[in-house]
Amino acid sequence: MSMQHPRITREKKTISVMVHIYCHGHHQTKGDALCPECTEFLSYAFTRLDKCPFQEHKSTCGKCLVHCYQPEMREKVKKVMRYAGPRMLLHSPSLALHHAFDGRKKPQTIAEFKKWKAQNQA
Repeated sequence: MSMQHPRITREKKTISVMVHIYCHGHHQTKGDALCPECTEFLSYAFTRLDKCPFQEHKSTCGKCLVHCYQPEMREKVKKVMRYAGPRMLLHSPSLALHHAFDGRKKPQTIAEFKKWKAQNQA
């Protein structure tokens, strides 16, 4: 089993907090509980992060040049983030700030990433 980079772990925690905020606000769930729709979406988001070709070198998914989310799920994540984003400052300020800083990071192109990867595998 491979160790996950702290950047990906933080991304997973961020999307998890956002989905919980969204689900509590829209589906009236409580505590750690999520409705089936949000549980399915969070699982999908985790899978996408696990398969991200950029891994720890990634920008936020919204700025990425490779959109790996299916169109329906991309719309869902936009809704979740529009609702939960401003509320993150109250629920988890450190994650909100990390996400804001990550969003300012310039996304790599596939060519830049492949060049970096080739140089570091030699």
